[in-house]
Amino acid sequence: MAPTKQKHAPTRQAITLKGSTALVTEFFKFAANTILFQRGVYPADDFHMVKKYGQTVLVTQDLALENYLDKILKQVNQWLLTGSITQLVLAIISKDSRTPLERWVFDINLVEPPAVTESSQAAPAKPESEIQAEIRNILKQIVSTVTFLPVIDEPTVFNILAYTKESVDVPANEWVDTDPLAIEASKSQQVKLRSFSTDVHRIEAMVAYRYEG
Repeated sequence: MAPTKQKHAPTRQAITLKGSTALVTEFFKFAANTILFQRGVYPADDFHMVKKYGQTVLVTQDLALENYLDKILKQVNQWLLTGSITQLVLAIISKDSRTPLERWVFDINLVEPPAVTESSQAAPAKPESEIQAEIRNILKQIVSTVTFLPVIDEPTVFNILAYTKESVDVPANEWVDTDPLAIEASKSQQVKLRSFSTDVHRIEAMVAYRYEG
């Protein structure tokens, strides 16, 4: 009996830790820019439009801010690669009273791959187009938050907080232990935002804001 020939399609590679880290770091860059623009922390003139994720997003052209964000994200990238970071927070603070007004929280979880048994197959890799669509939805949701977040009519500044595992290496003179910039529970409202995931990371987003009701 002649042997039968079978065609084998190449299996699509699951996204790597390095690839996932690059996607997550890039998301944080565009999310931070979108928040700073939408919440008026920097003047609208400081931003320009770029095409990303199949839509228009705004990115700062303030060189000092760009360098500051790049420096932070470079370190976040390293912590993602080592699985050392669990949460990233962008806090918006009153410039005069130093009162925290908003906390944009991004929880970072490692995705547990499903167990593969003899009778089951490994889950197919998640298409990057699907990941980008999820990111696009989060950014759109950040933009839409202006419909319910209180109007900020005072000068503000922002701070980025990274929550890491205790054993992590922290660059000296670059990161310091700081106040969590929490909003008092009695004056805090929270809204859960969308999430996105790669084959390696899952990012859950929410915003807490000060509400003097």
